[in-house]
Amino acid sequence: MSIKLFELLLYASIYTVLISVVSILIGFAIAIFLSGMLLSRRTVFVVPAQIFISFFRGVPLLVQLLLIYNMLPAIGLNVPSIVAAIIGLSLCTAAYQAENMRGGFASVPVGLVESAEMVGLTSGQIFRRIKAPIALRLTFPALVNEAILILKASSLVSVVGVVELTRMAQDLAGSTFLPLQIFAAAGLIYLAINWMVALSGDIIERSLPGLPR
Repeated sequence: MSIKLFELLLYASIYTVLISVVSILIGFAIAIFLSGMLLSRRTVFVVPAQIFISFFRGVPLLVQLLLIYNMLPAIGLNVPSIVAAIIGLSLCTAAYQAENMRGGFASVPVGLVESAEMVGLTSGQIFRRIKAPIALRLTFPALVNEAILILKASSLVSVVGVVELTRMAQDLAGSTFLPLQIFAAAGLIYLAINWMVALSGDIIERSLPGLPR
C-alpha cells in the first residue's frame, strides 16, 4: 500500500475523531440533565428520562442513525449528513452516560451533603463543589470506556454518507483491490486513536482528587 493511500486514511480519521469528540461532549451535557431527571422524585421527570434511555439503549445504533437521517428531512430539517450522524451518536451515548452519571450522583455520601447544608452552602454550591466532583471521579473510568466505544461506533456513520475512516477504507479497497492492506491500515489507525484515548484517560484519572473517606 502506498503512502498516498495511508495519507487518505489519516485524513479521513480526522473526521472520525471530530465526530466522536463532538458527540461525546454533547452527549455528556445531555447525560447530566438526564441523570438529574432520573434522580428526581417527580414522575413527570423520571418517566420521560427512562423512556429516552430505554429507547436509545434498546434500539441498535445503526437503526437510530438511519431513522434520524431520514426523519430530519421529513420534518423540514435539511441538514448535512455529518450533522445527522452527530445527533444520532450524541443521543445514543447520552443514554449510556446518563446511567453512569446517575450511579455516580447516587453514590455521593449523604453525610457530606448534609454537612454542606449545615454550613450554609446553597444547592448550586453543593452540586459544583461536592456532588459533581465526586460523581465525576466515580464515573470517569466508565466515561473513558464510553468514549472508546463511541469512537469505534462512529464507523457506522458511513451508512448515512459521512466519509470517515471506515467509509474511506471501503472506497479505497474497492478502487485499489487491496482490501486486506487497506482495512489492516484502518484497523491500526483505530487502535492508535483508542490507545491514545485510554492513555489520556489514565493520566487524567490519576490527576483527579481522591475520594473523601
